[in-house]
Amino acid sequence: MVVMARLSRPERPDLVFARDVYEEAIRTVMTVRDFTQVFDSYAQFEESMIAAKMETASELGREEEDDVDLELRLARFEQLISRRPLLLNSVLLRQNPHHVHEWHKRVALHQGRPREIINTYTEAVQTVDPFKATGKPHTLWVAFAKFYEDNGQLDDARVILEKATKVNFKQVDDLASVWCQCGELELRHENYDEALRLLRKATALPARRAEYFDGSEPVQNRVYKSLKVWSMLADLEESLGTFQSTKAVYDRILDLRIATPQIVINYAMFLEEHKYFEESFKAYERGISLFKWPNVSDIWSTYLTKFIARYGGRKLERARDLFEQALDGCPPKYAKTLYLLYAQLEEEWGLARHAMAVYERATRAVEPAQQYDMFNIYIKRAAEIYGVTHTRGIYQKAIEVLSDEHAREMCLRFADMECKLGEIDRARAIYSFCSQICDPRTTGAFWQTWKDFEVRHGNEDTIKEMLRIRRSVQATYNTQVNFMASQMLKVSGSATGTVSDLAPGQSGMDDMKLLEQRAEQLAAEAERDQPLRAQSKILFVRSDASREELAELAQQVNPEEIQLGEDEDEDEMDLEPNEVRLEQQSVPAAVFGSLKED
Repeated sequence: MVVMARLSRPERPDLVFARDVYEEAIRTVMTVRDFTQVFDSYAQFEESMIAAKMETASELGREEEDDVDLELRLARFEQLISRRPLLLNSVLLRQNPHHVHEWHKRVALHQGRPREIINTYTEAVQTVDPFKATGKPHTLWVAFAKFYEDNGQLDDARVILEKATKVNFKQVDDLASVWCQCGELELRHENYDEALRLLRKATALPARRAEYFDGSEPVQNRVYKSLKVWSMLADLEESLGTFQSTKAVYDRILDLRIATPQIVINYAMFLEEHKYFEESFKAYERGISLFKWPNVSDIWSTYLTKFIARYGGRKLERARDLFEQALDGCPPKYAKTLYLLYAQLEEEWGLARHAMAVYERATRAVEPAQQYDMFNIYIKRAAEIYGVTHTRGIYQKAIEVLSDEHAREMCLRFADMECKLGEIDRARAIYSFCSQICDPRTTGAFWQTWKDFEVRHGNEDTIKEMLRIRRSVQATYNTQVNFMASQMLKVSGSATGTVSDLAPGQSGMDDMKLLEQRAEQLAAEAERDQPLRAQSKILFVRSDASREELAELAQQVNPEEIQLGEDEDEDEMDLEPNEVRLEQQSVPAAVFGSLKED
């Protein structure tokens, strides 16, 4: 068709024929690509006709008829350009006449032309099949009614929405949205009674009941189970109706088993506002029976909070039963909040030992990621109620249960507490126990803390013992196969994973022999780096030496390695273990009183 239009002669009948061919083409093409080619050719054709006319007029002289013809051609070209969005939309609708969004775009293209808009909406609602529609077909009906409403034609808008309620939509939610729009239309114009009447009509039981997801039944028989319509009716009843009508709506929602946790909470709060406290607690109980974990989490939290706020310690046993019911089957993810609330109840209204038992249960019931925080709360509350000495067992339990990282921190806090209590030996034992999970290569802060502790409270022997333990722990970690393999890969520089790559020239040796050689090499390097042992006398930190001298002594001692030679052993054998130098002074005579002879 494009070729026929371009080959037509410039005589007027041929021009009309070419234009008709172009018009037919742009009205029948099915793809955007074909439309673009035809439209561009059509526009070029009109431009060439205008240019030819202007050139002819300039050569032969301009007459009035030529001006009229030129203006006509310019107007035709401008109209063609302005029609392009609408023509393109027609192509897309020919591809899929059930595309809801394209119909909305077509209405927007007719902005300012009410008759065209009405015709477009009418054609859209008649063309679109709800079961084949792309998008939400009910929006066409709602937008159609909104157009009449904006233009002051409320009766026509009501007629459109009433027709929409009889359409067999594919989804129940589409029909529910139409009913809600009917109610909102009346609310916008302050027809509150009519809005209530419409929503009550929508939620009335049909002659033939059907399940919500039963696709074999029309949506009109299933909309009575739509939560969207029931929620709007409950809001209207709560605002405009009576207490009994609102309560009946909420009870009906619960009977249909379509309630959500938020609906249950709203119902209970409504009853509480009207001072029906026991009725509100019954509503919570009904909601709990409808849901399982984790959906019931919010209902339990709100229920328990409201119950404690209402009764406090007056119904303690009932509150305990409620907490036990809530915790029965509670997933670890949601247990922390309930246990803290339970412990708070016992602290304020119950017994302290019950509160401690609840905290102890919580440390076992929560997720591993929350155990550390739970132990911190447990220790804090135990210290405030029973004193810091009661937290020793909690610290020990935490160290056994927690991961190495958190257990290390607990050990440091435990040792610091014992140190403040003056239990130096206990603190030293805790440091010694914690050292077994502290790799000196990665936990230098722990070893520095222990060293500072020994400098303040120990002596040279305790520092030596600490360094010995450090070497032992480091040797334990060094003998692990994974660490040795990583060291060998690091030295070789090529992590291919073969024996020949790890030890070039020794391909006949097995892996265990290579590990032994590497261990011997590391031991030799450690001996070469060993400094000379500092010769000093054994001094206690609690002697008359000043703090500066002790710090200087700590710097002289090698933190990595200390060897005891035979000379030092002989010197220590020469000294008597119980030999202590005492300063002698005369005793004043007043001490003896009359007992001393002259």
